[in-house]
Amino acid sequence: MYMKAKKISALLLAAAMTACAVPAQGAAADEPKVPKYIFLFIGDGMSYPQVQTTNYYLNAIEDDGDDILTSESKLNMMKFPVAGSAQTYDSTSFCPDSASTATSISTGHKTYSGTINMDEKMETSYETIAEKLKKQLGYKVGILSSVNLNHATPAAFYAHQASRNNYYEIGQELIASNFDYFAGGGLKKTTGSEGDQTDLYELAQEAGYKVIKTKAEAENLTAEDGKAIVIDETLADDDAMSYDMDLEDGEWGLSDYVKKGIEVLDNDTGFFMMVEGGKIDWACHANDAAATITDTVAMDEAVGKAVDFYNEHPDETLILVTGDHETGGLTIGFAGTDYDTFLANISNQKISYAKFDSDYVAAYKENKTDFDTVMADITELFGLQAPTGTTESSNQADSKDVHPEGEEDKGSLVMTDYEYQKLQNAYEETMSRTGEEEEFGQEEYLMYGSYEPLTVTITHILNNKSGINFASYAHTGLPVEVFAMGVGQEQFEGYYDNTDIFNKVAAITGVK
Repeated sequence: MYMKAKKISALLLAAAMTACAVPAQGAAADEPKVPKYIFLFIGDGMSYPQVQTTNYYLNAIEDDGDDILTSESKLNMMKFPVAGSAQTYDSTSFCPDSASTATSISTGHKTYSGTINMDEKMETSYETIAEKLKKQLGYKVGILSSVNLNHATPAAFYAHQASRNNYYEIGQELIASNFDYFAGGGLKKTTGSEGDQTDLYELAQEAGYKVIKTKAEAENLTAEDGKAIVIDETLADDDAMSYDMDLEDGEWGLSDYVKKGIEVLDNDTGFFMMVEGGKIDWACHANDAAATITDTVAMDEAVGKAVDFYNEHPDETLILVTGDHETGGLTIGFAGTDYDTFLANISNQKISYAKFDSDYVAAYKENKTDFDTVMADITELFGLQAPTGTTESSNQADSKDVHPEGEEDKGSLVMTDYEYQKLQNAYEETMSRTGEEEEFGQEEYLMYGSYEPLTVTITHILNNKSGINFASYAHTGLPVEVFAMGVGQEQFEGYYDNTDIFNKVAAITGVK
């Protein structure tokens, strides 16, 4: 009996092994899929603080006033099914720059700060994921940025330079890339550092690119037009696109260029699109929380266009949203407001720091405008009000055991005497500057960085009255978020190095 049972067990085991060894009908359907359409969104300077502050702000301005705090995920990226984290250090520092971190994302290699797709000896060039996908799989490629198209992050997907400042040479590589669609801010140094080289736009046309510089032409662009370089019609500071909060009615934002990019890149073989929200970084450098928030929203709206496309092609699309590094040391919380935030205050800012500098501060200097007149503009554009009478502020002693009750006056837009004096001092410093300063004393730099003292003091005061703060005018070493949705999304869970973003995309697509 025992032998019979043993024989039956052996037969069943053999049958099971045979069943496992023979592929089931339709097994090919279980093979890993290769995403045909890949979107990579990079919020320059965008880490967890930028994402979370933006989301909290959107909730704050919709507060129903019932004294119960809630927060819903209002950003497209926060609704992705997979979230991971990537560390960002480079070969120079734990506080890296955009050139090296974008190199890590695009090639899987670390390098020095300021270097684009080359090794630390400046001898070996690295092929980018965009180049590999175009060469090996025949994908069309689009590179978009709200800042200059030959700036560090977009350049890291097509250029190979020892210095990110080699703008003309980077522009030449942009043209030589043969990529299909470039869109966003204007090229820097189009005639070289000395202004004696052939214009890059002219070279692009000679290479078969359609160069577009008006919104009307951009609207009429189709896939049949072939390779295109689309430059925003209304360029702002440093020939970048306008901050989203400064857009005029009808002016295109980043999402419009993504929508057009999908239209011209869509094909049966596939495409790769890298989209940079570059002015998030610039706003954080300047400690402008309002511009940071609105440009984060603008990039998320661009993500929304990719999500719309994903909904039409869910089995063929991968969308990734990440940052290259964090900028500014943004924190939710400020010593002067204890445990409270008043994020709705940010909505009082109507203009970015850059536009305030160009449209107002420049005129103040030229016309020697008095402080009272300047203060009226500040109230109109930022909501801050001069104190009436003596206005002092105090804080309770810190205690690990006590959570102070909220005090509404901490979030008041009426400045204290201390804040008002800081603003007057900054006004006087701005009026005395020539704009040619290259070095600053330690105290002066900690107060103003290299920005207009008046402008950065306005944003500092408004930020702090809202309950948020910046710790730096430079980058920090925080890890960045990696949100994923679509084919291969599960690969992006966990905590890993930013070089693994490239490694994971390469593995999913099979490129070598």
